[in-house]
Amino acid sequence: MPERDDLLALVTDQRTNFLYAVAELDEAGARARTTVSELTLGGLLKHLGLVQRSWLDVVEGTAPAEVGWADLDPDGNRMTDAETLPGLLEAFHAAAADFDRAVREEPDLDREVTLPSYPWSPPEPVVRTVRHVLWHVFREIAHHSGHADIIREALDGSSTTMRMQEAAMGR
Repeated sequence: MPERDDLLALVTDQRTNFLYAVAELDEAGARARTTVSELTLGGLLKHLGLVQRSWLDVVEGTAPAEVGWADLDPDGNRMTDAETLPGLLEAFHAAAADFDRAVREEPDLDREVTLPSYPWSPPEPVVRTVRHVLWHVFREIAHHSGHADIIREALDGSSTTMRMQEAAMGR
């Protein structure tokens, strides 16, 4: 299997694991805080959709050169009252499909892209390869999958491991 397929398979696997945490969830569960953190499953779902979309913009060269504090969405990690779980799932899946398409169509994973400058960025421009961007998206999803698993387990006892087993058994 070519490297690109391997990388996309890993990202897809992490997305699947993350989505186990929101499977069969209702609106109340998506909004519920089950730990001292403000993180919710709906907020994480929204965040990971936005993460994939923003890194896609970097790969496609459409991301802004600079993002200031005022440009950051204060609700970027929160499920607002106006948002629904089906809407956030749709946005997540659309961002994933668009991101994967761009990676499949990318002629050179070693192509360098300049990252937007954020208030916490170093003063000099940060340049990464498309491959590095893909690994970063993988890391983001894996990182937040752990958060989602803890939130879901505290919510109703469901766990990613249990859902992985059920899927493997064809249930």
